[in-house]
Order: sequence, then C-alpha cells, then structure tokens
Amino acid sequence: MTPPPAFPSLAPATLAPAQAAPALAARDLRHGFGSTPVLHGVSLSVEGGEVVAVTGPSGSGKSTLLHLLGGLDTPQAGEVWWAGERVDSLGTQARALRRAGRVGLVFQHHYLLEDLSVLQNVLVPALLTRQDGQERARALLRRVGLAGRESSLPGVLSGGERQRVAVARALATRPAVILADEPTGSLDRANAEVIATLLLDLAREDGAGVLLVTHDERLAAHAGRALHLLDGRIVDA
Repeated sequence: MTPPPAFPSLAPATLAPAQAAPALAARDLRHGFGSTPVLHGVSLSVEGGEVVAVTGPSGSGKSTLLHLLGGLDTPQAGEVWWAGERVDSLGTQARALRRAGRVGLVFQHHYLLEDLSVLQNVLVPALLTRQDGQERARALLRRVGLAGRESSLPGVLSGGERQRVAVARALATRPAVILADEPTGSLDRANAEVIATLLLDLAREDGAGVLLVTHDERLAAHAGRALHLLDGRIVDA
C-alpha cells in the first residue's frame, strides 16, 4: 500500500536509513462514542529516539488517542502506522501480535498479573511473540533496580517498584515505540522522577520513539517536543 502523502517519510524498509519510516504515525484520526465525537482529525508522527508529550485537559481525548495509536481500539476514520506498516486495518489478532513486538505500553496503573512473578510479568510480551526473552528481561530488571526480586509476586512490591516492573515489561521486546499514559500519575514526586528517567533513558538507548500522555508538567518537560490536545484537535501549545 502506498504511504499517505502527508507522511512522505513513511517509506518501504528497503530505502536508506535517512528515509526510514517514523516509529509511529497517525493521519486524520477521527473517533467518537455514540453520537459524541472525541477526536476530530488528529495527525502526528514520532521518530525513533524522539520523545513527544501530549498534554491537554481532562476530556480532551488524550487517552482515546493513545488507545487508537496503540491499536487497543480501531479508529472510525484515519490511519495508524507503526514503523512504516499501516495497522489500523489489520484484524484484531494480527494487530495484537504486531503490538506485542513493536509497541510497549505503560499506564498509570501498571496492570501486572498478580499470580505471576516479577520476571514472568516482564516476559509476557516475549512469550506472545515467541521470543526467548530471559536474558533481556533479567537485564532490564537489573537496570530498574529490581535484581534479586525476579521471583517476587507483585503483591509484595511498593507502588514505585510495581511501576518499574511495568517499564521493564514495556521494553522487553525492544519495541519501536513506547506509549505511556500518565505513567507516573499514581506515584509520589521522588518515585515519579525515577520512573520517568528510567523509562526515557532505556527507550532512547533502544532508539524507540516515545509518546507520553500526561497532565504532569514535570514529566512533559522531559520531552523534546510537546503537542497540546484540546477538544479533540491538536492545537498550538
């Protein structure tokens, strides 16, 4: 399929690296619930290694946008591209498999599986994509300060530790893009700074594009670029 003209850098993988596709791109996304429109033609792109923050008041459509970009929902109109492949038109199962390998998700609430150990939680994306991720998972847990806690269950961890596990899980398959929805919203200031720094440093090391959805000005300040969403549209910050 020919990439949309609004994103000329969305090119076949055989082109030179300078012409490589963005890690994430969206064109003219429109979505609503029932008779209530939420997004009105949102377009954006995130390059590999770039950190972009999306800010805006409650009800502006930030979480809806992130769910569409992550393939958790299908837009009513528009296109979503991951690393040069259009994914909004894929079936649910195919999109889930692509997401497991290409997209890391970090939410305000970590959504760890309570019956699995710390290591098993981090390994979930690798298992879905049939990768042997043991070495990578253990290395990530060392980086987030949880060496020696691999066999612990989430219930014995603090809130900050649980979110560190979520960050490690999001990076387990070296995804092209990281989507983070208020990843530090439930943490105190000290833990929030630790988690933000870990997430962004690790993502940059892998060359992942990062899109942060946040109300937190301190977290948004870590981004190289900010987009402001208001009433379902990207406006000047």
